[in-house]
Amino acid sequence: MRFAYYDDLSPAQKKVYRASDAIAEVPLPRPRPLQPLAAALERALAKDDVARVTAAAQRLAAGITTALAAPPVEIEVLAVRPRWDTAELHGLYTQETGRTARIQIWMRTAHHRRVVAFRTLLRTLLHELCHHLDLHHFQLKESLHTEGFFKRESSLFHQLVPQVARAAKTKTASKVKNERDEMRSARAAKKRPGSRA
Repeated sequence: MRFAYYDDLSPAQKKVYRASDAIAEVPLPRPRPLQPLAAALERALAKDDVARVTAAAQRLAAGITTALAAPPVEIEVLAVRPRWDTAELHGLYTQETGRTARIQIWMRTAHHRRVVAFRTLLRTLLHELCHHLDLHHFQLKESLHTEGFFKRESSLFHQLVPQVARAAKTKTASKVKNERDEMRSARAAKKRPGSRA
């Protein structure tokens, strides 16, 4: 599925969009050693300490970029998200010629100034990191928000927090089993004498 803005792109951008959309994952060569780094980020966030969160996020980003042979990226964690009338800025990726790429993420909501949930912060970090990987790992000319882009973000998340992926699979399997049981019960009820279904 292509997002609506695809029609407004130039032919060159449409080519980049299609290339981005075709890439559904970012396979990490060895995700297991990176999982404790994600866990360390969660612990740092629970301490509500910007310096600790910054250090943990920097270690995780360095682990990912090193694993994928991508250039390093500098992480800056800031406090309260910038806010507009209808939205808050969660993260920002910038790449200037001749300088190390930079990711900024915010760890407090704009409205209530509460520390964001770990999954939200991690996904924000990975979202911005995917922009970096688009340019330096996948060699795309631009990093566009495509369905493939969001799948790549999710693929990184599930490799770093595998228990979430397992829980989702278990939940899905349980839902399928419940639906099958309901269908069997409905069929059995139809076969019973006197059933009007």
